[in-house]
Amino acid sequence: MPETATDSGTSRARSWWGWGYADAHPDDAECVAMGGLLPGTLARPLPIPRVADLPIGRPGVTPPSSLAHLVTADPDTRAAHAMGKAYRDVIRALRGRPGRIPDLVAHPARDQEVADLLDWAGEYGVAVIPFGGGSSVVGGVEYRGDAHRAVLSLDLTSMDRVLEIDTAGRAARIQAGALGPVLEEQLRPHGLTLRHFPQSFEFSTLGGWLATRAGGHYATVRTHIDDFVQSLRVITPAGAGTSWRLPASGAGPSPDRLFLGSEGALGVITEAWMRLQERPRHKISASVAFADFHRALDAVRAIAQSDLAPANCRLLDPGEAALSGATRDGSAVLVLGFESATAPVGDRLATALDLARTHGGRGQAPTADRDAPADAAVSAWRSAFLRMPYLRDGLARMGAVVETFETAATWEKIPALIDAVRTEVGAAALKATGHPATVNCRLTHVYPDGAAPYFTVAVAGRPGDEVEVWDDIKAAASDVLHRYRATITHHHAVGRDHRPGYDLQRPEPFALALRAAKDALDPHRILNPGVLLD
Repeated sequence: MPETATDSGTSRARSWWGWGYADAHPDDAECVAMGGLLPGTLARPLPIPRVADLPIGRPGVTPPSSLAHLVTADPDTRAAHAMGKAYRDVIRALRGRPGRIPDLVAHPARDQEVADLLDWAGEYGVAVIPFGGGSSVVGGVEYRGDAHRAVLSLDLTSMDRVLEIDTAGRAARIQAGALGPVLEEQLRPHGLTLRHFPQSFEFSTLGGWLATRAGGHYATVRTHIDDFVQSLRVITPAGAGTSWRLPASGAGPSPDRLFLGSEGALGVITEAWMRLQERPRHKISASVAFADFHRALDAVRAIAQSDLAPANCRLLDPGEAALSGATRDGSAVLVLGFESATAPVGDRLATALDLARTHGGRGQAPTADRDAPADAAVSAWRSAFLRMPYLRDGLARMGAVVETFETAATWEKIPALIDAVRTEVGAAALKATGHPATVNCRLTHVYPDGAAPYFTVAVAGRPGDEVEVWDDIKAAASDVLHRYRATITHHHAVGRDHRPGYDLQRPEPFALALRAAKDALDPHRILNPGVLLD
């Protein structure tokens, strides 16, 4: 029986249990070599899990004949829709404990089919989990509990077309199931791009980006998918609605804001008008090394508070810089990049480098800015950025606990917050495992008033108890974030894993309004139960 799912639009197989493509995962020898870097890991890797070994029973519900052509009970497809791609998901699959596997998977191709599926599910008490690329790392696409008769995974990737392009207004109406590459391929002939490139770009959809308020390519200014939205079309159990397409509006609370970040709990986003850009013709990048990480933070703040607006402004602490191969001399590394469709950007980079040097940075600007080759540190970071999820899964096979979490806070809290996370999360990992942990940090997005630190934790786990170990570490991290009033998530969404922190973060009057919206739009409580609210 196949252990992979075929990627939409290609013949390359996707891994059902881990990140990305099945043929891109480290082999056993590479896993062993990586495990040797973390004392206490297993002597040999856990075997690749097989769908045939999972306890996949018969569906608990049968759809009516009018919907049967939209739905499958194929075991491989059901397994591939059971979880997202967090460490918890990967290690559960490796240990043969994937949790509740959906009874059915639906692939609607039209809005009316989505509405019909929701009507049927509401009548028969079937939980509906909207599913795009399945790249959630916060438990956002799985069902937990037993309150529903059955579970339907609503896969939107058949709805993947660019339906209309307004070249004068530089916008397009796009179906929500379009994966990143599928979307960009359709825009390319028009010389336009959405230019939203999260790490999951290959394996996530427009609808998923919108439903989770995903962060993307830009490290400053337009950091989230929200910034590109003109209007949304949403199908709810209470009916369908489309917001007006406008450049801006002051007409009351924004209807789009209700569904951006709603994670499929209030409705299913089926299409959106998105603001586009001309494809950039001028690009330039450089790296800057710092002997002092806190001085590097000051340099990044100065650049963020200027009007330079770099597309990339990612600061790697010494551990992260070494892990990515950007440097191995103990320096922190700032990766800077600028781009434009209309004008050279070399002067902007030169000014940013000057600002960095005033805070102890060491770096030189390239001599050209049209298709200028990236320096070695920038190239190393980019390669490591794309490869890292696969390496995480390889380490998971060695019984290691390797995961990330991110946050955002105002500048006056950032230095102490980062230090506290390193200290307290490291202590929690040591207590849970008996092994010292590596806790690295990078800034992924920066603002005039604050920044988004992104942490990577790696430690040898307790064999068989890896999920419990990660939950203990995650709880310690969440406690630190709450104490510093840092957000429980900057761009990974809430899902089910971040619910405790989200419940503490949101004001109670807003929670009351959100519950009322849930009651009105989803009266049978079938949409992604447990996400955002009970």
